[in-house]
Amino acid sequence: MPKTSEMRESKFLKQSDVGRGALLTVSGCEQYNVSMQGEEPELKWCLKFEETDKPFVLHATNIQLCEQIFGSDDTDHWKGKKIVVYVDPNVSYGGKITGGVRVRAPKNVSTPSPAKVAKPLPTEPEDMTADDIPFAWLLPLVLPLLGLGSVVMG
Repeated sequence: MPKTSEMRESKFLKQSDVGRGALLTVSGCEQYNVSMQGEEPELKWCLKFEETDKPFVLHATNIQLCEQIFGSDDTDHWKGKKIVVYVDPNVSYGGKITGGVRVRAPKNVSTPSPAKVAKPLPTEPEDMTADDIPFAWLLPLVLPLLGLGSVVMG
């Protein structure tokens, strides 16, 4: 038996289309009328992909995420780039958690952000103290168990 979500046809990408994630290639960004048939036109920006005919409606959060992923606010620079679309169960709509489609960078493509850039290591070993080594206080307890206590301790 089909699920009710499978019975609702949509010309736009929806949760059941992407599941746990789909790697897609951006082919363009265009405006589409997202209103129901017979209603006033409502134009929204959508991403188009090479792998599917269904466009992906871009709401404010996903627009910001795309800017970060692609490193540009110029959608012309997004063309030909890969992106993962997936279901995020924590998306809310109308004050209720409904789940929704989100985007992220593919895991094998690194887009360095300032928050993720590693701090340089100290240039001299003398710069490091026991306070700089996580769990250094465990060393006197663990090293003897490994038979290394006499080597390090003295």
